[in-house]
Amino acid sequence: MNKENFAGFYKKSIAERQRIAAREFAMNDSEKTLLTKEGPLPFEVANRLIENVIGTYPLPMGLATNFVIDGKDYIVPFVLEEPSVVAAASNGAKLSCGFTTKADDPIMIGQVQLVSENPSENVIGTSNGNPAGSPSTASNGNVTNAALKIVTAKKELLEFLKTVDPILVKFGGGPKDLISTVLKTERGEMIEVQLLVDVRDAMGANAINTMLEKLAPKLEELTGMDARLKIISNLAIYRKASATTVWTKEMLNESTKGEVKGEEIIERILDAYAFAVATPFRATTHNKGVMNGIDAVVIATGNDFRAIEAGAHAYACYQRNYTPLTKYYKNKNGDLVGEIELPLALGLVGGATKIHPMAQLSLKILGVKTAQELARVIASVGLSQNFAALRAIVTAGIQSGHMKLHAKNIAVQAGATEKEIDEVAQRMVEAREVNQGKAESILKEIRGNAPPKGKMIIS
Repeated sequence: MNKENFAGFYKKSIAERQRIAAREFAMNDSEKTLLTKEGPLPFEVANRLIENVIGTYPLPMGLATNFVIDGKDYIVPFVLEEPSVVAAASNGAKLSCGFTTKADDPIMIGQVQLVSENPSENVIGTSNGNPAGSPSTASNGNVTNAALKIVTAKKELLEFLKTVDPILVKFGGGPKDLISTVLKTERGEMIEVQLLVDVRDAMGANAINTMLEKLAPKLEELTGMDARLKIISNLAIYRKASATTVWTKEMLNESTKGEVKGEEIIERILDAYAFAVATPFRATTHNKGVMNGIDAVVIATGNDFRAIEAGAHAYACYQRNYTPLTKYYKNKNGDLVGEIELPLALGLVGGATKIHPMAQLSLKILGVKTAQELARVIASVGLSQNFAALRAIVTAGIQSGHMKLHAKNIAVQAGATEKEIDEVAQRMVEAREVNQGKAESILKEIRGNAPPKGKMIIS
């Protein structure tokens, strides 16, 4: 590869980029076709979403069924590549008594970091007897007074910020509060200014970041300090969504056809939950099960799954040790109650949600009218997904259902044709050996060691 051929890559058309990539990476005709084939996301739209576009990367889209949320039926689009997730979420919802949910107002946090322009006002050395790197008494007073000035001017600052995005204010959103806090850091004392904004049906990053840019000069003038970071926070503690449901002993008993009693399943799930509470190593994987479902819907609707992931995991250890995002306990009837609460900063307007045609289709399937309704649906999905994973782990084992689907992929990788895939996959599952070596061995048996007539290739 000659890296000089990628100079000014961003200035070139998509077709030109594709030709360069194909040449530099010695792509064959099949690979060139993959790169240049246009799918549901047109190249023109993809080119507006990210930089240096050369193609698109499809993922499977499926529909999770059986969700009854606050008395309303939902069909939920999932976009992901992991087997068994859609089926698990659908089954978890089917076994439940329906989900009861709530969502906070869509309040997001923006942050401005203020530091002293003169480093000596932040950190003092040993000249006055303080250890090097310790905040001085003078610094304490200066920074604290600066923070108080912001509090005193809060009303005027908020009124100014309302003029930055009058459309948002018109629809009932806009700046709601301004909080000034002195932080002690290894670099001395700083001020954190939190701007709380009701962003309505947007995720809010663009609106808030614009407000912070306009606010920063006024804070500098007011405090005599230097505004550094001016950016939204993805720990949206004021924008949480929660869901609750019940899985009855009878439904759980019926789901295993009596092989494992409903009461026993509940006890096993409670033990699994207690294990997750006790150790972050299990809690992390427990929460991954939650996010399997949540991310799939977030991606389907064109929202920022990275922001949702960051906020969810930060919330899992917010003011406590890292713990599960869900909670399980028995009610007075001995049935299993499941709960979930987490921040969900989602939007129906702006970004990929409005540009990506498949995101628009997903929202049409969901039929949600507000970002809060979307958050309530996604919280329910996370709870259902987590329950289904726990139920699988404590009964047949997590690999049972997952491997039935994964085995087909392994069969294809081993060279199975369309007519052979199901048989190879089934025999691997029955043998409890789902790997390429086993698949190849089964293929030899099926074919009587004869050379394959054809090979199915997935690219």
